[in-house]
Order: sequence, then structure tokens, then C-alpha cells
Amino acid sequence: MHLCKHTPSPGASVALHGCLLVVACCLVSIVYMLACTPKGDNQQLVLPRVHSPTVKEGYEAILQEREEQHRNYIISLKKQIAQLKAELQGRNVQLKNVQDQYPDPLDIRLDHSNPEKVQANLLAFLRSQIDKAEVHSGIKLSTEYAAVPFESFTLQKVYQLETGLTRHPEEKPVRKDKRDELIEVIELAVGSLNNPEGNSNAKHRVYTASDFIEGIYRTEKDKGTLYELTFKGDTKHQFKKIVLFRPFGPVMKVKNEDVNMADTLINVIVPLAKRASKFRQFMQNFREMGIQQDGRIHLTVVYFGKEQMNEVRAILENTSKSANFKNFTFIQLNEEFSRGKGLDIGARYWKGNNVVLFFCDVDIYFTAEFLNSCRLNTQPGKKVFYPVLFSQYNPSIIYGHHDSIPSLEQQLIIKKETGFWRDFGFGMTCQYRSDFINIGGFDLDIKGWGGEDVHLYRKYLHSNLIVIRTPVRGLFHLWHEKQCLDELTPEQYKMCMQSKAMNEGSHGQLGMLVFKQEIETHLHRQKLSDKKT
Repeated sequence: MHLCKHTPSPGASVALHGCLLVVACCLVSIVYMLACTPKGDNQQLVLPRVHSPTVKEGYEAILQEREEQHRNYIISLKKQIAQLKAELQGRNVQLKNVQDQYPDPLDIRLDHSNPEKVQANLLAFLRSQIDKAEVHSGIKLSTEYAAVPFESFTLQKVYQLETGLTRHPEEKPVRKDKRDELIEVIELAVGSLNNPEGNSNAKHRVYTASDFIEGIYRTEKDKGTLYELTFKGDTKHQFKKIVLFRPFGPVMKVKNEDVNMADTLINVIVPLAKRASKFRQFMQNFREMGIQQDGRIHLTVVYFGKEQMNEVRAILENTSKSANFKNFTFIQLNEEFSRGKGLDIGARYWKGNNVVLFFCDVDIYFTAEFLNSCRLNTQPGKKVFYPVLFSQYNPSIIYGHHDSIPSLEQQLIIKKETGFWRDFGFGMTCQYRSDFINIGGFDLDIKGWGGEDVHLYRKYLHSNLIVIRTPVRGLFHLWHEKQCLDELTPEQYKMCMQSKAMNEGSHGQLGMLVFKQEIETHLHRQKLSDKKT
């Protein structure tokens, strides 16, 4: 693949000329200050004695001398200003020439009246991306955290730092876009090897994908992706290296619209069995964020069984009276708990206009900002929202060395020591009721814990709707001890235990618990050693 020769970066040229303009303006200011600043107190004006017969002549001579000095200052200042203006004008012309040569990406428009100019501007921009990226030479970085690492790949596997949902440090590319990307790059490299520049009549070997040894690639998100591929050479110790670059094009405006969510109601649906104390905590959060701060919200509680039901109903009715809140529905089912069935019944029970459904659990904490995100990322017949929530670790492990555990609000901090992004969970979701009904709702054959949310998520992935999947800062899963029941299927029980293990603490925190005895023994030996000395 033909790469452009190295030319000075247009971004650097523009920056250089901009700096020169600033320096020129500063020089004008300095000259002006030097010329107009009065003399210091240490330079005393020498006057003739008052009783001298030449007093008048002496004053006139001094005034004439000062007037001549000021006139010379003004003439000198005018000359310097004129010179700086001329230099400034020249710099402006040079800057304009650079901007014309390397157009700003935001100035590239689809002007059908002059397609040749648009194509030339776009090509110049793409070439400038190579110069700005770390391709021909390194770039000074402030810290090790600023480095963009490479990932490596072969014909079969990708070796990756960002493991994604699979958690595999090496894998066959699962995502179609990544798989197609690497296949395309290898094919381009093979084509480049088989069509070398220069003498096309010269005989050379024919390369195939089987000659590919390995490659590395990395993406600078504002510039493009760099690929370096290594192939077998003609002998054992010879290799062929191909460097390719996929430049990112300029940013293009797709849409500019006003969004009014003043009348968009959210129906929060919570399936529940027992857990009255957790429901009381949930209602405190719901009252503050949902009722007081947001105000465009409805609550549907689907309760299974009768144990603790009166207590749960009383909590709901007390909140209704104290907050003057009437937008709630309580549905009671005399059957075994099923999360999927509870959410399905709650969604279908709604008889009003099309509404945003927020499928929620009793151990979830949300903010008023999240409710707006719920509205903004859903659109009937177009988009559903699957937020990645932040899951809290066991507070007794996190704050075990403290005198007391902080309040709940103080615990809700997004850091690696306090929790993790629950990217394997799909239970909390926002979608319009019409989309939920049209997709077929939940699989009601699934009983107990787990599985029903993944099944619904896959339905949406298999549809033409856009699935918005992103971490959100206003949605938390509060830690609670997880019970994995014997009645679960082997697959459900395995999922439950994996979730339980991840909920307790970070790798380092759990490691400290494993080696607790070894650490205490070391500290004890240190104390004995200190006493002897």
C-alpha cells in the first residue's frame, strides 16, 4: 500500500503561525508601555535656582528639550508599529495559505457544485491524518497512562487488552466488525506484496494469507488505525513488513434537533417477594429522586405470595400519603416468584398511552439524571436502552479497616476499589411499552433467577431496533448477600455463583482476605523484631 511521504504537519504549521501572531501583538504592547511610562522618581528634574536672573530662559530650554525627546519617542513608536503591522499582515497571508492547503475538517462540505474541490480537500485531510498520527515518528507523552497500546493478531486469534464481555485475553474475533476489519487488512497487505512498486516485469513470488505471521494494530480515536503486518520472506531470516493506515474522516453533522421530555412518563416496574426492609430503602430513593426531583413517574409493584405483603403495602401507602403521590399500582400474585413473569404482567397491566418502561429491582439505586437518560435513549419503534450499571462491592470488605461504614450516599462512588461495571447484566432496561409488546415480551417458561433478561436482550439484538448499551453514572446495584437456591438448574446455579463471587470485592481485596493469616504472621514477627532491637 502506497503511503504518503512525510510532510510537516498542517496542525503544527497553523499553531506556529498563531504563536507568531501572539508574539507580534505582545511586542506592540511592550513598545507602547516603554514609550509611555513616566520616568521614575530617581530621575530628578534639575531646575535653575529661583533667584537666578536666567530662570525663564532655563525653564524654556528644559521644556524644549523634553518636547524634543517626546517627539522622537512618538516617531520611533510609529515606525515600530508600522513595521509590526506589515509583519502581521504577512503572517496573516501565510496562515491563510496554510489553511487553504489543509482545510479544517469542519469546513469540508458536500458541495455538489464543485465536487473536485471537495474530493481534493478530503484527500488532503486524510493525508494530514497520517502526519498527525504516531506513524513516522514518536510523540512525546506526559505519562505512561497516555500511551496507546497495540493489540496483536494472527490468522486465527486476537490477543487483546480490552477483553470486553467475553473476558478472554485471546480469542477468535467474535464481533463481525473486528473480524471483517482484520480480514480486509490482511487481504490488502497480500495484494500489496503481489503488486510491488517499480519494475512490474520482474519475477517475484506469489504471496498468500498463509505467509502471514502476525500483526499489531492500534487506534488513535481522533486520527485512525495503524496496522503493521509481518509476512514470511524469501529465506528463513528474511521477512516482509507492510504498514497500513486507515485514516478517520472529518466529523459530519447527522442531526440537530430539539427534544422535549416534559410529558414523557416513566413506569418503573418492580417484581418483589418478601424483602420488606430492602423495599423500604428502595422507596426512600424512589421518593427523593422519582417523586420530588423528577415528578414524571409511575410505580408498579408486582408482589408474589403473601408473606410480608402487608408490610410492603403499608410502606407504599405511607409514601403515598406523606408525598401526596397517587401514581402507583400494586399487583399481588399467589404463586412462586418469577422475575420475568412479574415484569411481563406489570408491563401489560398498563392501560394508558404508550409509556417508557423501566424494569427495575428492589436493590437498585437511581438518580434523577438517570431517569432523563432513560427517556433520551428510548424511542418507540427505533431505540431501546440497556444501561450498564455500577455494582457495589461488599461494604464490610471495602471499609473493613474503617471505624464505621459511611452512609449509602457516600458509598456510591465510581472507583475500582468500590465496585465494577456490571456489563454481564441485562436486567435493568428502558423501552417503550409498544416495543416490549411487539417483541413478544419475556419467556414465561423461565422460573426463578436469571436467564429471562438475556433472552429479551437477544430478541432486541435480532430485531431492527437500535440497542443503546453504555455505562451510566446514575444507576447502582447495591450490595446484598446473594443466595443461590438448590432448585435452580445447573446453568442458572453456575450463573448465580459467578455473580456472587464478583459481587464481594476486587481481585486485590479478595486476595488480601486469602492471605490474611500470612499478613498477620508477618506483622507479628515485625513487632517481635522491633522489641529485640
